[in-house]
Amino acid sequence: MIRRKHYLNLVLLSATAIAAGLTSCQQQAKNNDKMLAANVDTAGVKQYLSQPIIRNIYTADPSAHVFEGKIYVYPSHDVEAGVAENDNGDHFDMRDYHILSMDSVGGNVTDHGVALSLKDIPWAGRQLWAPDAAFKNGTYYLYFPLKDKNDVFAIGVATSKSPAGPFKAEPKPIAGSFSIDPAVFTDEDGSTYMYFGGIWGGQLQRWKNGKYDANGSKTDLQQDDAPAINCKVAKLNANMKEFDGEVKDAAIIDSAGKPLLGKDHDRRFFEGSWMHKYNGKYYFTYSTGDTHLLAYAIGSKPTGPFVYSGTFMQPVDGWTTHHSIVEFKGKWYIFYHDTQLSGKTHLRNVKVTELKHEADGHIAMIYPNKNKQ
Repeated sequence: MIRRKHYLNLVLLSATAIAAGLTSCQQQAKNNDKMLAANVDTAGVKQYLSQPIIRNIYTADPSAHVFEGKIYVYPSHDVEAGVAENDNGDHFDMRDYHILSMDSVGGNVTDHGVALSLKDIPWAGRQLWAPDAAFKNGTYYLYFPLKDKNDVFAIGVATSKSPAGPFKAEPKPIAGSFSIDPAVFTDEDGSTYMYFGGIWGGQLQRWKNGKYDANGSKTDLQQDDAPAINCKVAKLNANMKEFDGEVKDAAIIDSAGKPLLGKDHDRRFFEGSWMHKYNGKYYFTYSTGDTHLLAYAIGSKPTGPFVYSGTFMQPVDGWTTHHSIVEFKGKWYIFYHDTQLSGKTHLRNVKVTELKHEADGHIAMIYPNKNKQ
């Protein structure tokens, strides 16, 4: 009888231990979830300023606008194409666009599905890179960079009566357009401008003389002591599908009025431009590319020149930062991306955080990874 009681006690103790172990495992799982929710990875290494706004697909290069009282985001749609990473960016092999919307920052995000697909663009070759959008006269316009059948980037346009699409592409790209990263800005007088260009894989360095040089440099470098390559700017005409006049440089200069030089990698333009207007000044923001900073330059005209004024975002996880800036309900926000979800350069996720203008006109520094402040 004593042995039986002892046996039962052992069974009870074992069951209790197993239950405790299960509870411990369950608690550890909950703790892991809490750590992720607190913007910290399970190793406790990285602490993020914000979390991805959507997780069901990979998104990047977010262009945000306020349409019909909501924020609409026009991002790239990253996919695993099975292409090895290289300097030309062939591993960024996007095939369509999804449009996202939200009623409030931090609220629910709606994925409106495919708005435009590669197969529906008559002049398509490959690689739908970072898009932007605009609205005028009852029509929404989606601007997109795409390689044609000769593997040369140009910028196309598609239209819709809804900000969520679907969009129908024009049969040909915009005449006179080239390179990547269109960013479209409409000024208070109704004039609309497109800023575009990106070096290395974006091919801007191959357009030095106004014609495409297939054998041109594969890097962002000109001579180190020569003026750096500038972003391009062109005014759009009333139909929003053509350039109104010639393509010009959106020149960035220093406080002494001199152009930034090619060797100035922490300040000169690389890709990912954006324009917003604040207190009557034009803020031209852009990525420095290989140094992974977001920088800004301020001008008195939408076409520049723009005086370099500093950096405002430290590097994100991944290759570089492609961003947009939008005012919504009295606050300014920056949409950007990193690689938190995948850890892979070509599979990114969009994020958003508040952007603050200082009293002196400068933009406050943003640290996307809190532990790198």
